[in-house]
Amino acid sequence: MKWGISLLLFAIIIIIACIGPLPQDPIQYYERETNQLKTEKVAGEKWLVWLYYNPIGEAALWTLAKRKLVSSVYGKMMDHTSSAKRIIPFIEDFDIDMNGVQEQEFKNFNDFFTRKLKDNERPVDTSLNIVVSPADGKVMAYADISDTDFIIKGFRFDVSSFLDNTVLAQKYLDGALIIIRLSPVDYHRFHFPVSGNLTPNKKIEGDFYSVNPFALRKKAEIFFLNKREYIVISNPLFGDVIMAEVGATMVGSIVQTYKGNSVKKGEEKGYFKFGGSTVVLLFEKSKIQIDKDILINTANGYETAVKMGERIGDASLIQ
Repeated sequence: MKWGISLLLFAIIIIIACIGPLPQDPIQYYERETNQLKTEKVAGEKWLVWLYYNPIGEAALWTLAKRKLVSSVYGKMMDHTSSAKRIIPFIEDFDIDMNGVQEQEFKNFNDFFTRKLKDNERPVDTSLNIVVSPADGKVMAYADISDTDFIIKGFRFDVSSFLDNTVLAQKYLDGALIIIRLSPVDYHRFHFPVSGNLTPNKKIEGDFYSVNPFALRKKAEIFFLNKREYIVISNPLFGDVIMAEVGATMVGSIVQTYKGNSVKKGEEKGYFKFGGSTVVLLFEKSKIQIDKDILINTANGYETAVKMGERIGDASLIQ
């Protein structure tokens, strides 16, 4: 009898695994220059959907994929010289423009992944009243997070949990939120969105869930569970701006390259090693007027593709 029940359970598990996850709607975003709706080609899409939408995959996610060890081991694999053979197929598969890259030869995949761009390849809007995107990626933005649902209806952005600091969080409870998602195909160095003086870097340990929309649709609280670190940038016009980097599945590490406690807009802050990842900006109430196209697209459920150095907000309309 016991053997019969065990075999039945095993058969059910095999059937579920074979059926696989239900197909997911494609990830669509607006290309800012043309205002055209595009469909994103996702690196590792089948694997992501399996992890988050298949019972067997979800079990693997909870036991292994979110763990630091898995991401660290994979990150080290991407540091090995043997990983260099993946570079050309990756460039060709995702049609990555290499014309603006400083170096054209790489010793391993992470060397390619953290590639630097040529000077002025990403022009930075230097106007004092402009906030620029800190990275290449896809943006969603909320002008007032105190009355805005975050990502999934019914789930709100909990500033206190995100910052792990209830006192600091009070300044941003009715402020603005900007999320820049970097996919594995993007330029993976991040830069300062405004000039100013910095506080020391704060690190918060956590897991390594994917930050891809496929994952966020299923588990929106990922931003409060993942490893993250942040600083506060004090600026005369924009007040105290939080800039946070959030790790994700297979991100080997977050590396900070900036020096000192005073920076200029557009200067490099650091980079992510292999994997998708996210930069989060928080502004105090009435300190930024986020560009309308980004807000409209967000309200309609779409991200907006931006480049590092491109304006995403303005302080001139805020008094």
